[in-house]
Amino acid sequence: MDLLKQLTQIPGASSDESKIKEFILQYIQNNQNNWKVKPQIHLSEDFQDAFCITFGKPKTAVFAHMDTVGFSVGYHNRLIKIGSPKMNEKHLLVGKDSIGEIECEVLIIENEYGFTYQAVYEREIERGTILTYKPNFKESKSYITSPYLDNRLGVCNVLKLAENLENGAIVFSTYEEHGGNTVSYIAKYLKKHFGINRALISDITWVTEGVLHGGGVAISMRDSGLPRKKYLNEIIELAKKSGIPFQLEVESSGGSDGTMIQKSETIMDWVFIGAPEDNVHSPEEKVHKKDIESMLSMYHYLMKKIG
Repeated sequence: MDLLKQLTQIPGASSDESKIKEFILQYIQNNQNNWKVKPQIHLSEDFQDAFCITFGKPKTAVFAHMDTVGFSVGYHNRLIKIGSPKMNEKHLLVGKDSIGEIECEVLIIENEYGFTYQAVYEREIERGTILTYKPNFKESKSYITSPYLDNRLGVCNVLKLAENLENGAIVFSTYEEHGGNTVSYIAKYLKKHFGINRALISDITWVTEGVLHGGGVAISMRDSGLPRKKYLNEIIELAKKSGIPFQLEVESSGGSDGTMIQKSETIMDWVFIGAPEDNVHSPEEKVHKKDIESMLSMYHYLMKKIG
């Protein structure tokens, strides 16, 4: 879990993914010589902070978003949400402006319109500063609890997948928590240059009445997006043959990089496959270790079959 812990320590709210991008690129540079196949790295100003790597002759891309939820500092230390963070007054935020490092509590104010958030700090924080949850990684016998398992666990999953991947593409995307604007562009790029027309989405979903801790990785049959039934059935049939524990998810809300692909002009099949977590978008996201194991095993198995 050392890599996962490192990933959760690095700030990277939507629009501010440059630090996590640098970490991942350095990790690839440091480790790729030990991987089964050395990947080709695709960087472009057109991708902004997103990028992708390809192995062999790829037919399938795995998307993992690097960004997280957080807050922008507005006037008089008011906080404006990036994505949909959920926290209470016991949690701490961290960041940095031109004056120095920041660690602050949050005051949550209820009014007729809902809730507003206020940074409690000794001075006025510079406008536009981005604040994220203070790292707090905890490991027990059965669970990992930490801010930003969504989606640093999805990123960790694809970096582990890369160790033995012979054919396939991995996309490290941005802005998923606040719009997903790089996904459609890179999907189009991969289709044009490699003929890739299908994807898996390495992300984290919710523990619900139908998807439980310890039941295995979740294969989502739908959320706000609706994957093509033929491709979905193919993935589920392969999963059944794998012998790896998995659960089927059916939801009416929520979205992912897959939703962004579906809304784009690029025709590309996709299916979301990810471990379920409690306390979504909070500083105490919680995932069962068995579900992490089955997620990694399922991606290794599927990419050998369809990569």
